[in-house]
Amino acid sequence: MHLPALILASASPRRSELLRGLGLEFRVVPSDALELLRDHLTAQELARINACRKARTVAVRFPDALVLGADTLVYFDAKLFGKPESIGQAHQMLERLQGRTHHVVTAICLLHLRSHRRTVFAETTDVTFRPLDAAAIRRYLARINPLDKAGAYAIQEEGDWIVEKISGSYSNVVGLPVERLSAELAAWS
Repeated sequence: MHLPALILASASPRRSELLRGLGLEFRVVPSDALELLRDHLTAQELARINACRKARTVAVRFPDALVLGADTLVYFDAKLFGKPESIGQAHQMLERLQGRTHHVVTAICLLHLRSHRRTVFAETTDVTFRPLDAAAIRRYLARINPLDKAGAYAIQEEGDWIVEKISGSYSNVVGLPVERLSAELAAWS
């Protein structure tokens, strides 16, 4: 692939690791855009908006680079689950999701400001949790830091404790749908 200089507009080590797995060279420049959380928007709409806001805040500083902004949201029954603000809130989220199937949407915005070129897409994966009692939730939360994770969990960190099955892209749940991203980046070269 012959891409412009690539910038990941995220401080997420998980996203960096997934992007490295594609064999791409890139620079990390975390975006300082605030993530919106609006109940009147669907998860797909909101994730797309947040991904574009993140990409744009970095792209204005690096207009010749291809900037990748991403946002991941968890939703169940039309309720959005962002990043919890406390362990108590994380516990409530996992309690609500336990034994049920929820959806994880990750939106990506690829933005090259100089050429006025932009690609925005989102992928959704269904995740079914095992039935969990309060003790199991406490044990899981003691093993991970849920505060920087949408839905208060990380499938790649002790996920087998809480996840029964997934339908769709595993990497999407981690934070980047690498299969789709790879195809979209190929279209840029």
